Amino acid sequence: MRKLTGKVAIVTGSSKGIGAGIAERLAADGAAVVVNYSRSAQDADVVVRRIAAAGGQATAVKADLSDPAQIQPLIDAAVAHFGQLDILVNNAGIYQPDSLDSLTAESFDAHFALNVRGLLLATQAAARVLPAGGVIVNISSGLAKSPYPVVHVYSSTKGAVDTLTRSLGMELGPRRIRVVGIAPGFVKTEGNAESAKDMTDFLVGKTPLGRVGMPMDIAAAVAFAVSDDAGWITGTTIDVSGGMVF
Repeated sequence: MRKLTGKVAIVTGSSKGIGAGIAERLAADGAAVVVNYSRSAQDADVVVRRIAAAGGQATAVKADLSDPAQIQPLIDAAVAHFGQLDILVNNAGIYQPDSLDSLTAESFDAHFALNVRGLLLATQAAARVLPAGGVIVNISSGLAKSPYPVVHVYSSTKGAVDTLTRSLGMELGPRRIRVVGIAPGFVKTEGNAESAKDMTDFLVGKTPLGRVGMPMDIAAAVAFAVSDDAGWITGTTIDVSGGMVF
């Protein structure tokens, strides 16, 4: 039997990239998956169709987690469609380069509204319905521990995510709800294909395993984190980076 049969998962920001890879892997492991998107219904529907073609269950639900009013309806939609919620993967986020000279208040607010506040409020709403044995996964970044000066704001949001993983794990542990962080290194996605193309060789050179990461690499780590095999892991963030230190 597949490890997640009978489970229901929400993967935020899963219409493409790492989120899509996670949604497809959890579905392949037996979970029914809510593919969350904020803009492109077409992209989300492609992910749903791929899951269905592989024999899995999925539905797409629109919600912009930077808007607090849209968070509870996402949780409600998962329960209404599949009858329960067992797993929340907080993957939705934004990434914009900045420097001390170029960063703006607007960019700061946008990053924290989604990467931190959206994650925390989604966890709050999900925790109201998660059963004992439920799991929350927070997608962090290697930049949380080794930030770059050209991404001050993004790096600081991921530092906040790591802190929340610890504090939420402590609060939810007595309910037997686990909270696990996953911190990717450099991962090839649609979103960074253009922005990182001139840095690929440099970043691979900093990666002991000698290649870029792929969404399936992060998805495999998430699949482990939400399975019973990781039942003694909570309140900590796992580096999934090929050994890379930014």
